[in-house]
Amino acid sequence: MRTSLHIAHLADYPEAIPVIRRWFELEWAAYYGPGGPGDAEQDLLAYASRGTLPVGLVAFDDDQLCGIAALKAHSLSTHTHLSPWAAAGLVLPPFRGRGIGSSLLQALEEVARGFSYATMYCGTATAIGLLERHGWQFMERVRYDGEEVSIYRKAL
Repeated sequence: MRTSLHIAHLADYPEAIPVIRRWFELEWAAYYGPGGPGDAEQDLLAYASRGTLPVGLVAFDDDQLCGIAALKAHSLSTHTHLSPWAAAGLVLPPFRGRGIGSSLLQALEEVARGFSYATMYCGTATAIGLLERHGWQFMERVRYDGEEVSIYRKAL
């Protein structure tokens, strides 16, 4: 049972970047792994900001790093007219089902409100239930990088 969940800016925990880089390389191996087009470390360094997008948030459960999410200006190259996006959401498997993903998502919504956004977006193949439980509305399903992705929006 969770006794202490803490959500913070990645900018305050730069020592977490190498750990999360490994998570990204394992979780999204086709993109961040060997031969993939992504650079996890470069993306995470970009997320380590506060005043401009992208902004990364990290979750700690009893002081153990267990999750990350980011608010990005753009996510899907086919939908650059929409902004900002909840992205890079990942909770380590042993910590899933404890509300950590929900807490990260709600914290991203607060960050978006702080930037005066009225709406935010998310493209996902796996977090549909999480988004719908939090009042996100389905917009469309697209094929993106060979995967079926559902696009959602949330009025803030």
